[in-house]
Amino acid sequence: QVQLVESGGGLVQAGGSLRLSCAASGRTLSSYAVGWFRQAPGKERVFVAATSRSRSSTGYADSVKGRFTISRDNAKNTVYLQMNSLKPEDTAVYYCAARSPVYGDYSKIRAGYEYWGQGTQITVSS
Repeated sequence: QVQLVESGGGLVQAGGSLRLSCAASGRTLSSYAVGWFRQAPGKERVFVAATSRSRSSTGYADSVKGRFTISRDNAKNTVYLQMNSLKPEDTAVYYCAARSPVYGDYSKIRAGYEYWGQGTQITVSS
């Protein structure tokens, strides 16, 4: 199994930036497609961004395209989510998730991931 731990959350003003980290242990994260999801209070957990195992492809929710960038550092066994031009509507708990290679490339569906971190809170003030 792979264990995931998110970090980098916090409070930021609108227009600011944050970088989230998703550090893995137990397995080599380069073997897994990795996604970021977020859940706002009272709402469902939704897809934000994902990267394939080979880093050859990435995907983003329309709401974050052009503002967020997902990347991975295989040497550090970590995936990042760089978030720029943050808006109050980005406020949520952000989760990273890993998907075993047997299931193919990354998914934009929550059920497509087996392993999840505990989440990190992002609050964007207006």
